[in-house]
Amino acid sequence: MFEIIKLLFDICLFRRGPQDLPHSSWLLRLLIAMYVIIRFLMLSIGTQWLNALLQVGVEVLLVVGFSWSMLYVVQQLQRFNQATCALLGTDAIISFFALPSIASMEIGRGGWLAFMVVLGLIIWHWAVTGHIIRHALGQKLVFSLGLAFLYILGSYRVMVLLFPEIAGTE
Repeated sequence: MFEIIKLLFDICLFRRGPQDLPHSSWLLRLLIAMYVIIRFLMLSIGTQWLNALLQVGVEVLLVVGFSWSMLYVVQQLQRFNQATCALLGTDAIISFFALPSIASMEIGRGGWLAFMVVLGLIIWHWAVTGHIIRHALGQKLVFSLGLAFLYILGSYRVMVLLFPEIAGTE
């Protein structure tokens, strides 16, 4: 397990790509569970546990659906497990690093520094997602960053549509 986490961290540092992950259904299930646990911890800081669980469920469906769709369009579905594992695993790692800042902001003690840390992690997440897409699709980085931006923006819009409290428009 340590080797997988190290490999995911190397992907976060742009040293490796999703193709370096083993093609394993077991690993995909494990990383879905890891993603669910970490995202649930993050979301339950600011919302009720049932709502947090529903949000995490939708997030998993969005990641899996996006990964499948982009690979289907370019007829590279054989890369689905590795790309999805990379997207879920790196998101879980970056979310784990964001937990202290999110908690600080939620209790009103984080201030500007916590906000800047979260903003930096959001930009890092975008860059890592673009890096994964670049390797999964075999495209240029600019295209991949654009697609990653559209995916993140689209996911946010879907989440706000389903859970208006995310945007503070209950």
